[in-house]
Amino acid sequence: MSNETAELVRICEALPAEKRQEVADFARFLLARGDDEAWERLLEDTRPRPRLEAFVRESAAKDDEPLDQSRL
Repeated sequence: MSNETAELVRICEALPAEKRQEVADFARFLLARGDDEAWERLLEDTRPRPRLEAFVRESAAKDDEPLDQSRL
């Protein structure tokens, strides 16, 4: 266990239950935010994506019913 992890455990153990929950919620937020940053980097990448472009063209060409946003 790293020093940082051990310190966090000691801090959390000293907090009341509702504050421990807040710490856990914040940690989950930080993890999720990291995922958002990775997606942002991917979306900003301007390199061509021929397989994705082909998938989009094929999907648009299908004779399926239009997307109903109220059903999402």
